[in-house]
Amino acid sequence: MKTLLQIRSSIFSAGGQSSQLAERFIAGWRESNPGGRVILRDLAADPVPHLDAARFGAFLAKPEERTAAQKEVVAYSDGLIAELGGAEVVVIGLPLYNFGLPSTLKAYFDHIGRAEVTFRYTEKGPVGLLTGKKVYVFAARGGLYAGTPNETQTPFIRTFLSFIGMDDIEFVYAEGLAISEASKEQGISRARARIDALVQRREPALAGA
Repeated sequence: MKTLLQIRSSIFSAGGQSSQLAERFIAGWRESNPGGRVILRDLAADPVPHLDAARFGAFLAKPEERTAAQKEVVAYSDGLIAELGGAEVVVIGLPLYNFGLPSTLKAYFDHIGRAEVTFRYTEKGPVGLLTGKKVYVFAARGGLYAGTPNETQTPFIRTFLSFIGMDDIEFVYAEGLAISEASKEQGISRARARIDALVQRREPALAGA
């Protein structure tokens, strides 16, 4: 049974434009994978705690020296990583807030980016350990940012996910959503057309291979 992990990061949960685009894609994935499983991690409904010194200290502590509280912190992080590790396809709904990621998504990344767990430092450089996954990112923006100096999300997402071994990433953008109603309709229409093309293409990752 193939598994798709949906990471929803809009503060509006299912009501966000990025969430709705992701749902459109997932509907097509379900048709191609009738026996597949979709796991939803909604970071608005169930936010991941932001990283602080105590949590980071728990990650760094030797397993045999961790306190009960530290073990609980690590177990929570391990659960997120196991959930991600068990998915062949990862779908991220990504709104743009003040030129960056939603802070809840950054907190999620901070909990899954762990040395010797999801990546390893070597003499030849870091090696990601979460390999063999296809990632789809559905990005919704009020303005027009793709291909401009103000585009901060795409390089960050590519860098971070590649660092932990997930380098097969495809972006779908819906931009200009706050410029005017016509611009919004055009941006969403283009994104939907792109999604439909991905679904119809039935590429291996979409088919769960």
